[in-house]
Amino acid sequence: MAASISGRDLRKRVGMLDVTPERQSEEEEPLPATRRGLPLSGWLRRAAVVILALLLLPYGLVLVYALPFIHPVSTLMVSELATLNGYDRRWVPFDTISPVLVQSVMMSEDGQFCAHDGVDWVQMRGVMQDAIDGEPTRGASTIPMQTVKNLFLWNGRSFLRKGMEVPLAMWADLVWSKRRVMEIYLNVAEWGPGIYGIEAAAHHHFRVPAEKLSRRQAALLAVSLPNPITRIAGKPGRGLQRLASVVERRARGSGEYIRCLYE
Repeated sequence: MAASISGRDLRKRVGMLDVTPERQSEEEEPLPATRRGLPLSGWLRRAAVVILALLLLPYGLVLVYALPFIHPVSTLMVSELATLNGYDRRWVPFDTISPVLVQSVMMSEDGQFCAHDGVDWVQMRGVMQDAIDGEPTRGASTIPMQTVKNLFLWNGRSFLRKGMEVPLAMWADLVWSKRRVMEIYLNVAEWGPGIYGIEAAAHHHFRVPAEKLSRRQAALLAVSLPNPITRIAGKPGRGLQRLASVVERRARGSGEYIRCLYE
């Protein structure tokens, strides 16, 4: 028979229970750091790290591109792929490029290629003085400068790009041999819409491989480099023909200037 509980006993037992609701603190506890989000200074530090990494990346890639079996692409080629346009580029080693083409490009683009350390400081000082005097500036880009610009930077004139270009060109000239600099340059230079590298250019404009270019064809390709969209090597106007004649004449007497490439 179950034991009965009197009303008095029940009241005693209920009174022993703690039924008072738990009091909450007036101030909420702070959220963990992972839930609060980063403060502004944290985001700035992260942004600075990302920017620094992007600035240093080309210097690391220069080391990678020193390997002879690496065939780098330019920023323009990447943009062609990004816009689904595609491009024609056929990599050829330096030794299979006609020497007359190498001579013509050097005499047209960078006559002191074998003598400088990636930057022609005499020309550069002249450009800086023209800028200070408020006069129109002329081009002073060497082949190493144009090469790193093609590989890592963008087109257009600006002091920002030039400031990034100069140390990169000196680093590339230090890491790469002169032959490697010229090989990369001739294989990434633009010679028409979607036409990159001397092999694709020779086939596109003259229906011959790069090793079979004549002196005249080489000179026309060289003088079209500053603006290959409007200067069409395969269909030269009178002005382009005159420039090609000058370059062709200089290329014939370029023996001492190109010694670093054929020693």
